[in-house]
Amino acid sequence: MFNLEVTDMKKYFLAFLCLLTAHAGVTQNMDVELPATQSLFIEAGGAGLPYSFNYDFRFDKLNIDSWGMRIGVGAYALNDDSFFSLPIQITRLMGKNNHYFEIGGGITIVAFKNTTEICDFNSSGQFVCEARQNASTSYVIDITGSPNVVGTLIFGYRRMPENGGFTWRANLNPLFNSSGFWPLWLGVGLGYAF
Repeated sequence: MFNLEVTDMKKYFLAFLCLLTAHAGVTQNMDVELPATQSLFIEAGGAGLPYSFNYDFRFDKLNIDSWGMRIGVGAYALNDDSFFSLPIQITRLMGKNNHYFEIGGGITIVAFKNTTEICDFNSSGQFVCEARQNASTSYVIDITGSPNVVGTLIFGYRRMPENGGFTWRANLNPLFNSSGFWPLWLGVGLGYAF
């Protein structure tokens, strides 16, 4: 059984930040003003499920209206329960003048620790409670086993300023796995494009 501790989540988050810093630190040609094809954003809902911190970049550094990739991390730990998500998507932006339609798909790797307290009378007649770790959880869709993978799609709007600055997005994120399909999961993100 996968056991996710708060210290493990901190290590994953630190590794994610190092990856972002290394990729964003690539120098750009100062003679040509390049469009803002990278962004950092926080998203509620969406592919990260509860929330996620994300880095998005276009494969073509000269064109916002192109294919790209998004990778993020989301996590929480409350009492004996914890949840970790790692959304990875390939996306395509289509549009111009700061307004883009976004489509794509990918996976979200999830890990969780989910406990339930079961109370009952024992053979001696005493009322006792016992904490049991669950092999499944339900976050939008049922997830059995940890770690696991959830498939994601994205259809939405993104405001991406060509010269960088405040960016936002709103999207529909259908989710699917071996347990089923949920077509109406939404995501809203705010961030900074550079």
